Amino acid sequence: LQVDLWQPSSPLHIVEGTVTDVRVPRNTTRSLLPYLQQANIQYTVLISDLQEAIENQTGWRSHRNRRSLSGYNYEVYHSLEEIEDWMHYLNRTYSDLVHMFSVGKSYEGRPLYVLKLGKRSRPYKKAVWIDCGIHAREWIGPAFCQWFVKEALQTYQTDPDMRKMLTQLYFYVMPVFNVDGYHFSWTNDRFWRKTRSKNMRFHCHGVDANRNWKVKWCDEGASLHPCDDTYCGPFPESEPEVKAVAHFLRKHRKQIKAYLSFHAYAQMLLYPYSYKYATIPNFNCVESAAYNAVNALQSAYGVRYRYGPASSTLYVSSGSSMDWAYKNGIPYAFAFELRDTGHFGFLLPEMLIKPTCTETMLAVKNITLHLLKKCH
Repeated sequence: LQVDLWQPSSPLHIVEGTVTDVRVPRNTTRSLLPYLQQANIQYTVLISDLQEAIENQTGWRSHRNRRSLSGYNYEVYHSLEEIEDWMHYLNRTYSDLVHMFSVGKSYEGRPLYVLKLGKRSRPYKKAVWIDCGIHAREWIGPAFCQWFVKEALQTYQTDPDMRKMLTQLYFYVMPVFNVDGYHFSWTNDRFWRKTRSKNMRFHCHGVDANRNWKVKWCDEGASLHPCDDTYCGPFPESEPEVKAVAHFLRKHRKQIKAYLSFHAYAQMLLYPYSYKYATIPNFNCVESAAYNAVNALQSAYGVRYRYGPASSTLYVSSGSSMDWAYKNGIPYAFAFELRDTGHFGFLLPEMLIKPTCTETMLAVKNITLHLLKKCH
């Protein structure tokens, strides 16, 4: 019985009493459901026709004219090509606040674009790194990165907090980290997670880009098998995407004070460590930043995020970007698990993009303003 595990990401994390979300092929539900009943395992069917849900999200999209960027719609999901066109457009239109550059190339040769936001007010400024879309199927991530950029540019003149943020800091925003995987999730398999690198011995594609970092690499919570969703890769930074971003962060480690990575789904705000149960040295500062961010987020629609160290709040996983960033001297490293908690899972409807991004924006601003204050 082949199932696609949505939550948690690895079977190792399934223990008694945990809720598990799985996707099953249509023809196997007949054998799975009686099996669950016999085993006395309670279950709920959350989405009865996944294909229909996918088509509702992307099917009609091809008909509408997506070329006009001045009317760019931030409340729909965008393909990689559209996101790249949008980045080029902003680079031309907001040259005083936006600088677009590439940190390298993906496995399939696509550029890895980053937007640098901020007022060129002084030669040296601290910076915040934001990335979205490490896992291809988590579409709400790239949607948030685009929303963040929109908010920064649209409210810079009117919102004193945003003005302060863009004057005193730079933001490096990478809307789609795993470009090959994201493109593949639009064209071939909506629930693709990994990169698209080829494995010669097994005919499986891809590595989990969030298990490929050089921090406790391929230990607990990562798999050595190339066909698994949590495959750690043949060696750390084997993926050109991971290598390129790691290189950039290493080069700017003195400048970058916060690392924020956006994932889905679970409604959590996580900080290090992911790979072990231990308290980070600057726990008090990070914990209070998380506490305040979660409260700010909740103030919008009453959505309560759980927060805490990733290992005990979610599960143990090794080789993650957040742990790596922290280990490499970035004092504030966070991973957001955005909406929802499983009702829609990776298929978060477009009507929920706006509320999700609005509340997340409050949390991100809160963390950023926390950075600008000294924490002891």
